[in-house]
Amino acid sequence: MTHSRGLLPLAAFPRNLRPASAGVTSPNPSPLDTRDAGPRPGSPLWAYLTVVSAAGVLALVIALVRPGLGGLAEAARTPLLWLVLVLVVLGELRPVMVNSSASLVGGTPTSTMFAFAALMHYGLPTAALMQAVAVIVTGLAYHRAWHRILFNLATVMLACTAAAVVLGAFGVRPSPGSAWVPDGSGIPAIVLAGLAYFVVRGWLVCGAVALHERRPVGRVIRASIGPQSLGYGALLGLAPLVAVVMAHSPALIPLFIAPLIAVYFTAMLLLRRDHQATHDGLTGLPNRKMLILRTEEALAEARPDERIGLLLLDLDRFKEVNDTLGHPVGDRLLQIVAHRLIHSVRPGDMVARLGGDEFAVLLPSIRDAHAAREVASRLRVALTEPVRLEGMTFDIDASIGIALYPDHAPDFELLLQRSDVAMYLAKEARTGVEFYVPDKDRNSPERLSLLGDLRQAVDSGELGLHYQPKVSLDDGRVESVEALLRWWHPVRGPVAPAEFIPLAEQSYLMREITRNVIEQALEQADRWWREGVEVPISVNVSARDLLDSSLPEQLEAGLGAYGLPAAAIQLEVTERILTTDQAYTAETVRTLAGLGIQLALDDFGTGYSSLVRLQRLPVAEVKIDASFIRRVEESADDERIVQSIIDLVRSLGLRSVAEGVESAEVAARLHKMGCHAGQGWWLAKPLPPEEATVWLRSRLSEAFTERPKDAARLAPRH
Repeated sequence: MTHSRGLLPLAAFPRNLRPASAGVTSPNPSPLDTRDAGPRPGSPLWAYLTVVSAAGVLALVIALVRPGLGGLAEAARTPLLWLVLVLVVLGELRPVMVNSSASLVGGTPTSTMFAFAALMHYGLPTAALMQAVAVIVTGLAYHRAWHRILFNLATVMLACTAAAVVLGAFGVRPSPGSAWVPDGSGIPAIVLAGLAYFVVRGWLVCGAVALHERRPVGRVIRASIGPQSLGYGALLGLAPLVAVVMAHSPALIPLFIAPLIAVYFTAMLLLRRDHQATHDGLTGLPNRKMLILRTEEALAEARPDERIGLLLLDLDRFKEVNDTLGHPVGDRLLQIVAHRLIHSVRPGDMVARLGGDEFAVLLPSIRDAHAAREVASRLRVALTEPVRLEGMTFDIDASIGIALYPDHAPDFELLLQRSDVAMYLAKEARTGVEFYVPDKDRNSPERLSLLGDLRQAVDSGELGLHYQPKVSLDDGRVESVEALLRWWHPVRGPVAPAEFIPLAEQSYLMREITRNVIEQALEQADRWWREGVEVPISVNVSARDLLDSSLPEQLEAGLGAYGLPAAAIQLEVTERILTTDQAYTAETVRTLAGLGIQLALDDFGTGYSSLVRLQRLPVAEVKIDASFIRRVEESADDERIVQSIIDLVRSLGLRSVAEGVESAEVAARLHKMGCHAGQGWWLAKPLPPEEATVWLRSRLSEAFTERPKDAARLAPRH
């Protein structure tokens, strides 16, 4: 996380509006916050601050002692000097922030306008003393450490000295007893003096930020030069006008406060909007948008000998806290997590919240994989410290996946995707931290290209649903319809689900796709149920989806929004859930059962299921894999397997559904074996919503439902 506010005027910026990259944490900082402890003695940053601070203090002493203090004592008797001093102090307390990018090196203090005017009118000693008083008062008001106060004091002293030297080169040497009033002939001197002030102060501050964050100084300058030049240019440009008013109409000086207040609050509103667009509202951390910008910036400026790391972090057992103590406590826990994370990374690293209990950590510059693992270990240690909320003490942990540039990926999208794969591996293996391993990722370059297209497809609405009915083999009635995802690629045409679904299941897109499918299914169910077509829709979800604590929340909210009963939606999960301890025991499964949402076990017979687990899992339906159904007439072994599954499912009080029913003969045989329902192209092919609606209405009409059972049972889809 960027800690530049530990050095710079940014600390004067209000906490509730500071960008998280400048150190915003949780509403209640920890007493163990050591950001003001100062740089490590002997470090490059410590040496830099020491040299700059010493030079600044020396410049202040020379400015006050060399001409003597007699002129200052005389000027102190005039109300004008005290008025300007008050304005300088107030301006130092409230800097103007043009946008969030200015947070890197702090805002532009409005004191610059009055201090530069005092420099031109009264000379360096008076201006230096005013700036010194303003910096010290501001530091004390914001409880800054003395090393920070000295550095800020040094930067303004050296900047004022540079400006005074330029003015002196043009023969302008004002003093309290011999004030200078700017005129047209002094424009070159004013412009160059203002430029010297801006360059010296900006260069010193950028140097400190670069050392503090371990970033190239050129990168810091490029990131801040635009906003800073606008602010300083406007204030320094108005300073000569202030000096003229000081000479001829001092009583009018307070009028300058009004436009400054207007500029200040306008900038605050703009910054608030900018901050809201790039930061998470709950934790104050950067969001995905800001993470993309910072990662792409780091990638563009990466040196050949350095690596960039992206860590994806997902909290374990967060759902338990949320369900037990409620969402307000869960939100507070996320704030605590955010606070711990930003105090566990190095200066210059970024912590972002991607949503829910998922966080990302960007390491813009690291030596090697070992350094990345050290950061990840430090994060886990910080998170495992017991948390006390609502009078309860409990532990939290996290699974972290790491991907490195250029070792694992060349751009942000792939870094995020591959750190997500690594995080899922860490969660499955319960190891806590895992690096991306190509051998454990089935993605090829072509499939990764397809992943990028898939993301665009999700955003542009290219994904749609077809619906395939499940038909009772006893009387031909419609039991439900299964929502099947379809993708029509603008260039490739239709993309087979078998090609992109496994790819999505290994990526960060799976959650988003699942949410999209559920929303489409709920919308369709709403249309059907309002028209009297009360047919449940089943949606396929992965074992990974069952680890997502937001899944029940989305379903509950969606059903409530449309006024649908829980019976309107079903979820299908593959048999592999029975071999995955974490997914099988997930609280999400119990929450779904509590909502009344039925689960179906898909592709049964292809895995290595435990009968005990099948009995304990809250499923209402078991779907027999099509590979057995297609061979049921050809293979006695497959027929015995299917019969055994049907008998087993019936003994457990569950419904059995045969997939891949492609002929009347197979349907008749399955009915004789006691199979409850079937699904396949002979019964009904997957249909787009409009055709599915027509098909369902025909099946629900009296002309069909009153047919004899035998005729209805064997009626094909047409």
